[in-house]
Amino acid sequence: MNSTELAWFKSSYSGTAGDNCIEIAATEQAVHIRDSKDVTRPHFAVGRDSWVRFVTYAARG
Repeated sequence: MNSTELAWFKSSYSGTAGDNCIEIAATEQAVHIRDSKDVTRPHFAVGRDSWVRFVTYAARG
């Protein structure tokens, strides 16, 4: 899927200071991830189950 066809979302925790942020775009098949500072670079995708495991792990701190 072309990155311009996806609905990208940046966390509300992201500031405007150019911090290290990512954007995600969820589809039925996968979660697509890209660097918010350089959206022209290629993005990558992971399965939805893998994304849930990652977010659960990250939330634990």
